[in-house]
Amino acid sequence: MDELINRVMPHSVEAEQAVLGAMLIDARCQADVIATLRPADFYLETNRDIYETILDMFNKAQDADPVTVLDQMRRDGIATDSTSRYLVDLMNITPTAANAMAYAATVKDKSVLRAIAETSGEITELVHGGGGTAAEVLEVAEQKIFDISKGRTSGDLEPVSRVLQQAYQKITEASKRKEGEIPGLTTGLSDLDQITLGLNDSDFIVIASRPGIGKTSIALNMALAAAKESGKSVAFFSLEMGGDQLVKRLLSSESFVNTKKLSTGRLSKEEWSKLGAAAASISRTKLLISSKPAVTVSEMHAQCRRIRDLGLVVIDYLQLMTSAGETSRNAQQNRTQVVGDISRALKIMAKDLHVPVVCLAQLSREAATRRPMAHDLRESGSIEQDADIILGLHRESLYNDEVENPDETECIVLKNRHGETGIVRLLWLADYTTYTSLDRRYDTAN
Repeated sequence: MDELINRVMPHSVEAEQAVLGAMLIDARCQADVIATLRPADFYLETNRDIYETILDMFNKAQDADPVTVLDQMRRDGIATDSTSRYLVDLMNITPTAANAMAYAATVKDKSVLRAIAETSGEITELVHGGGGTAAEVLEVAEQKIFDISKGRTSGDLEPVSRVLQQAYQKITEASKRKEGEIPGLTTGLSDLDQITLGLNDSDFIVIASRPGIGKTSIALNMALAAAKESGKSVAFFSLEMGGDQLVKRLLSSESFVNTKKLSTGRLSKEEWSKLGAAAASISRTKLLISSKPAVTVSEMHAQCRRIRDLGLVVIDYLQLMTSAGETSRNAQQNRTQVVGDISRALKIMAKDLHVPVVCLAQLSREAATRRPMAHDLRESGSIEQDADIILGLHRESLYNDEVENPDETECIVLKNRHGETGIVRLLWLADYTTYTSLDRRYDTAN
């Protein structure tokens, strides 16, 4: 019992004092510390008040030194008779400002340990309080741990000055890009990248078409291109095709060996060589494939949370997904509502994971013989509302035999929160189940 009474939450008074002392001694370290620590990371209220004052002054581009910080704390009504002496002590006990980030790392480490301890208590209460099924409690527990790993607390309110600082940093980063360089992950299709600015963090992107136009193929193209360029993990959830079928398509598009030949295994020596090179190239990526049918958004979300270097999530396709609360009895009559719930959950997942989520979707029969429109998305208008970008695929040759180029396909940007809409013309290479830009026709002789 005495041990429980005397137990205190993890913290380091020395590290907290040292990092504050370093910020007061040398203002040059303030930006780096502020990018690492939040006020809540400080255990002692006095230290938290001082840090919040320095943070506020930094965001207002004001010099923060012992005199100005003391003056600001007095104006804010949080200074005491001992504050002046304490600020001086902070600088006196700090060995050097050069180790500011090492002190900050210790403060952050203790803060994370406290968050884990608090979350552990909350999870224990959920378990003993009968607050839901095991699956529901596990979902809550995983979300809480995920929030800690991402350095955030659910429901936190942030001052606009801090959000403004983050936005300013992104604008500064954008200004350093070369002409034509995009901020997001590449789709592998340069013309499409220029309109959408690539696949950007927290975006929910929908690719829609009627069956047989190549939704899965373009999604695989994007997944492989993003995995190659970024070096990050890409999660591909296929609810329709098996993993071996997907890999066969990837091998064909990467090696430019005819898909039918891969099925028969009748390959020339040169084709075997191409296939080996393609397999090696694909193996070097961090492409992860799941072919589990009838998976829910929460199951996908939980799996993706465990991937530390996640860069992109691709789902094939939305109408095959199920809702956690869906039953066979009400599935058919409430399917429109269910699809709407799934759509909103996918947008939340993209924002929570801070990665782009690409989801394929079916178009209604009304779009069978014309260019698709956003409201053609099958079973739910919520998809149109939730999506940041909607791409519609249309191949005129499927409905018109007199088309001059039967493989030309239109990728129509129906919605784009980042800017313009329009039409990007692509070339469908049926033999290799892949898309390429219209001006980059593949020469099989090379």
